[in-house]
Amino acid sequence: MKRVILSGGGTGGHIYPAVAVAEALKRKHKDNVEILFVGAEGKMEMEKIPQLGYNIVGLPILGLQRRLEPKNLLVPFKVISSVTRARSIIRDFSADVVVGFGGYASAPVLWAAQGMGVPTIIQEQNSYAGLTNKLLSRRAKRICVAYEDMDRFFRRDRIILTGNPLRGNFAPALAKSAEALEYYGLNAELPTLLIVGGSLGTRTLNEMMKRWILSLEGAAAPVQVIWQTGKYYEKEMQAFLAEHPTPNIWQGAFIERMDYAYEVADLVVSRSGACTVSELALIGKPTLFVPSPNVAEDHQTKNAMALVERDAAEIIADKDAIAQGMERAMALVEDKERLAKLSRNILKLGIKDAAERVVRQIEKEW
Repeated sequence: MKRVILSGGGTGGHIYPAVAVAEALKRKHKDNVEILFVGAEGKMEMEKIPQLGYNIVGLPILGLQRRLEPKNLLVPFKVISSVTRARSIIRDFSADVVVGFGGYASAPVLWAAQGMGVPTIIQEQNSYAGLTNKLLSRRAKRICVAYEDMDRFFRRDRIILTGNPLRGNFAPALAKSAEALEYYGLNAELPTLLIVGGSLGTRTLNEMMKRWILSLEGAAAPVQVIWQTGKYYEKEMQAFLAEHPTPNIWQGAFIERMDYAYEVADLVVSRSGACTVSELALIGKPTLFVPSPNVAEDHQTKNAMALVERDAAEIIADKDAIAQGMERAMALVEDKERLAKLSRNILKLGIKDAAERVVRQIEKEW
């Protein structure tokens, strides 16, 4: 029986790659592997991971707030407490290997494991490595990355190009199926934009859509739009659309059938979180990225630029998106040759078996 600790959380971008690796381990090794997740107390992984049938323990770790807040004074004490607790967890579980996926809990778990001589692996999802992973990589056995040229941050002999592990099956759609079109009430003859704001929503993309709808003055949109507003903005955007009814727009807080949405979209307008970028690469969708400016070390801009530099996507700054985003999107969706080129180029960057590649690296260390 091999025992593996997977640590990461705070956001779905850290949690679900870890879950994808857990699922790949279970598929391959069935009852011969035991998996334990380590997360941060009070964070979403403490709820999500048990719902998926895995065991998880929490650390009392806190993240450093960007603003000057009194609770920042607690951070050093929480870090020390979390490292101490992590040592006990690793020892009691008899871990053979520890894998970190980023997030609050990942750092103290990896630090503790390295101090105990337990092999560690880092899964770096972004194209620009954060300070914590750069420091932890010095004693890590392997660093699994999703982008090329990561030897800017890590020792070249420890880097393995694996891609970002994803849950589910992602593949290019050969055509727009009748089922997918019917699900969203779409016309096969009109081009379709997919505006994705994430589960909570994105103010910039919602304001961009509002401005564009007002410019139509009640006329039917020249394209169809699947507009995901996010939970946080749902009522506000529903009220807006009720005041300004516009044909050819599907609006919802969530997209339950993302597979259908991807299938029918001619162009995606989206944030550029690591997992989102990896999904779009696997399905080969032309994309206009609007990176969030509110993430550590501007990761989303760097993720998007890694594709833009390969002519595999286009980008518009968050500060420009409200006024210019839909104008850019409309010009792009009308340029079939450009869409085809972006699709071909982004598809080259997708890695289908990322979770299995990470599993192979884990097997080399246990």
